[in-house]
Amino acid sequence: MTQDELFKVLVAHCKEYGFIFPSSEIYDGLAAVYDYGQMGVELKNNIKSYWWNAMTRLNENIVGIDSCIFMHPRIWEASGHVSAFNDPLIDNKDSKKRYRADVLIEDYLGKLEEKVNKEVEKGRRKFGESFDEAQFRATNPNVLREQAKYDQVHERYVKAEKAGDFAEYRQIIIDCNIVCPISGTCNWTDVRQFNLMFSTSMGSTSEGANIIYLRPETAQGIFVNYLNVQKTGRMKIPFGIAQIGKAFRNEIVARQFIFRMREFEQMEMQFFIKPGTELEWFAKWKEQRMKWHVNLGMGAENYRFHDHEKLAHYANAATDIEFQFPFGFKELEGIHSRTNFDLGNHQKFSGKKIQYFDNETNESYTPYVIETSIGVDRTVLAVLSHSFHEEKLENGETRVVLSIPPALAPVKAAVLPLVKKDGLPEVAQKIMNDLKYDFNCQYEDKDSIGKRYRRQDAIGTPFCITIDHETLNDNCVTVRDRDTMQQERVPIAELHDLIDKRVNLNNLLRNL
Repeated sequence: MTQDELFKVLVAHCKEYGFIFPSSEIYDGLAAVYDYGQMGVELKNNIKSYWWNAMTRLNENIVGIDSCIFMHPRIWEASGHVSAFNDPLIDNKDSKKRYRADVLIEDYLGKLEEKVNKEVEKGRRKFGESFDEAQFRATNPNVLREQAKYDQVHERYVKAEKAGDFAEYRQIIIDCNIVCPISGTCNWTDVRQFNLMFSTSMGSTSEGANIIYLRPETAQGIFVNYLNVQKTGRMKIPFGIAQIGKAFRNEIVARQFIFRMREFEQMEMQFFIKPGTELEWFAKWKEQRMKWHVNLGMGAENYRFHDHEKLAHYANAATDIEFQFPFGFKELEGIHSRTNFDLGNHQKFSGKKIQYFDNETNESYTPYVIETSIGVDRTVLAVLSHSFHEEKLENGETRVVLSIPPALAPVKAAVLPLVKKDGLPEVAQKIMNDLKYDFNCQYEDKDSIGKRYRRQDAIGTPFCITIDHETLNDNCVTVRDRDTMQQERVPIAELHDLIDKRVNLNNLLRNL
């Protein structure tokens, strides 16, 4: 099964088992908008809890807020979104489909990089322990050929990006014979800019209404509340403000399921620091955020940093944490040194003084900011795509399992009476009542025990607890592990501690 085929199977699985539904489906849906089902919302909330507690509970100098989606329109002028929040778009004249020109080029570069890596892996398998990767990359003709292509296109792309040269974007696409995946042709229009903000109106009458915007990011809600939090919380530099919330972007080229949507959720933290210390703090937050991701146990090799070669006008350092999705390494989180651009501009546009008085140095200054910004939905997709796999069993059957990190799993344990009689449901219900206050559990008594196991595997439940006739005599139950499928008899009195050891979110936090 190819990665594209696997991804389609995953999307279907998410709908079938209550993780993610197309929005407004009974009205034929709404493009690039999705609803979270009963399993998806639990997974999403667990991810948000892991992030929120890692930020606000483990850091005594970071606090949280929840700002509004509607904000004064001047905020988006100060932030630069009104004038500069654009995507470079290109249309294929034959298919009438629209694409982001930069993404087309980046995907092409990704394919060249993938070819190089495949050649390296072939060499590694061929030469075994004696394999010298550096020498292989420097001498293998296939690697040298593909690397030369990559370097040439990459150099052109970086220059075009820095210069904002959209004619060169188009020329790169044509020269590389990048075709539309629908029409298969290279019949492209010119590249144009398109503003991504949704606008609406606020007012009692249409004549007196003011144009406002749905926020395209949550960060500005933090910046305009900087003084409120700093003064009421008596916060001292360095300190951070964290927020989880919805953002909206009119993505013309929304694709890849929940990876790029028009309505999405962000987890952002802005860390306010003394000017001149920003690069030190930038390095610290890079390390800390990568540790948070790897701590989930989904493999350090599936993450990497991608430093920005072209910096935004407000930044003096920026990097992305990328995850290996089925469609390649893509951005999961951004870490940026934003200097004092945001607070400085809000001070200028609002006319209000936004500064910090440092008692130790007896000086006032506008703080610099390190930002960490992670997509909730992309993290959900990272967890689901990494966890989803099909296994061939010894008896020839196939099982579909979501090996979700136990602390994030929507359902922690399934309580399964073997039959619906002989007093087993009563014991099972008592176990359910004891566990449900600390863990999200599911009670299920329909179908054979094997079919119930398969359903729980498919939603990622770490433990299945089976109550059988022996339970009535020995006060023990059979606990089945999702990943190994091993079963063991466990006293009912020990169930809580056994489950807690594997699924408690605090265990993840203690490793950070």
